[in-house]
Amino acid sequence: MSTLIKNGLLIDPANLVQAKLNLLLEDGRVKLVTAAEPQADVVLDAAGKVVCPGFIDIHMHEDFVGEDGLIEDDDATSIFRCSLRMGVTAVLGGQCGINRYDPAKYLDLVDAYGAPVNVALLAGHGYMREACGNKDNYGPVNDAELKLMVRKIEEALDAGCFGVSYGLRYVPGLTEKEMLATAAPCAARNRLIAAHVRDDAEGIFAATKEFLDVAKKLHLSAQYSHIGSMAGFGQMAKFLAMIAEYKLNGLDVSCDCYPYYAFSTAIGAATYDDGWLERYHCDYDVIEMCEGKYKGQRCTAEIFAEERREHPEHLTVCHVMKEADVDLALGSLNVMLGSDGIMNKGQGHPRAAGSFPRLFSQFVRQGKLSLEEAVRMCTAMPAEKLGLTHKGNLRVGADADIVIFDPAKIEDKATFENPTLPGEGIDYVLIAGEIAAKDCKVVNGSLGRALRK
Repeated sequence: MSTLIKNGLLIDPANLVQAKLNLLLEDGRVKLVTAAEPQADVVLDAAGKVVCPGFIDIHMHEDFVGEDGLIEDDDATSIFRCSLRMGVTAVLGGQCGINRYDPAKYLDLVDAYGAPVNVALLAGHGYMREACGNKDNYGPVNDAELKLMVRKIEEALDAGCFGVSYGLRYVPGLTEKEMLATAAPCAARNRLIAAHVRDDAEGIFAATKEFLDVAKKLHLSAQYSHIGSMAGFGQMAKFLAMIAEYKLNGLDVSCDCYPYYAFSTAIGAATYDDGWLERYHCDYDVIEMCEGKYKGQRCTAEIFAEERREHPEHLTVCHVMKEADVDLALGSLNVMLGSDGIMNKGQGHPRAAGSFPRLFSQFVRQGKLSLEEAVRMCTAMPAEKLGLTHKGNLRVGADADIVIFDPAKIEDKATFENPTLPGEGIDYVLIAGEIAAKDCKVVNGSLGRALRK
């Protein structure tokens, strides 16, 4: 089946193209780019709209696998469906050291049953650590556990994972020896490492050195996770200069950031260990509960203690980041958009459903970013980082993953109270040339396939 997208403004940062041209899609690929109007089975009129490559979310947390052995796919709670509704056609999950399921088997499930979006994964260090028998995040691994971890990571990489992710904040017992050993398989296979580093705020600089020095020693490509929630407390300018220094001295390092001024994590996470009030210069009421009987309420000392004790898995939102720092990060040429979306049964942070349209409504239309730069952050940059040569561009032969949106109307609607609400202003999302979503509603939720390195 062929599809013609006509009359739209094509924006393809990978090829430095911005022009009113028509796209002919066939057999899942871009067949022809032309000023003419060739015949097609389906014609989509994109007059007044932007036509660009499908958005690529380089940092998100994938859906759970249910008791039936299938990836959860409910329209009200699935994060993959949230992704698709906001124009995302490919995601990189397995972030912050966390996998929802054995990553090799997860990719097999995506290929067997499809998914709302194309799915790539990292092998999560924390997941592998626990799978090898170590359940003490505050202690070291022994030699036998480390040897088994390395083997499991090698198996995940050989199954197609794009690299290894670390949640150093969540595993305080992680040593340099353990990190070097578990990252080494990436060096042998030309894969990347990504990290939620060990500390934030004033501790960000030592934490950055720890992560990037490992990448430097092993000559690895590094992806620095959600920098707004790591250096967004008054440290951003100095932090970006530090990243630039590593980059100009030969390290392949880039960053991602989401366009919100509050972060999200479980209340039992090490982020909230003793000292967090002093680190963020705040009180308990900066924490908003996302789940449980206190959902939607701000914490008190009593609520905080109760939830940490009784429900450490409950997600929170922490309203402590500085707007100027997040804006500075998103204006950097070396920072791409990553939602860091995470959902527990439809509960969580609105970034999971709103990050990509929000970039255009709150940053492009407010004059903080150009339209072309915003598209680049969502398409060409992550595609290049991941080596996805057939995605993130509109060249003939590229995968026909396409977003058509109205730059004057695209807008996020998800809120902290209703974090899965779809946005508006996105007319069509196509995966492999077929319509996957229309008007921010899922039309076909099984077009996505596993992406393997």
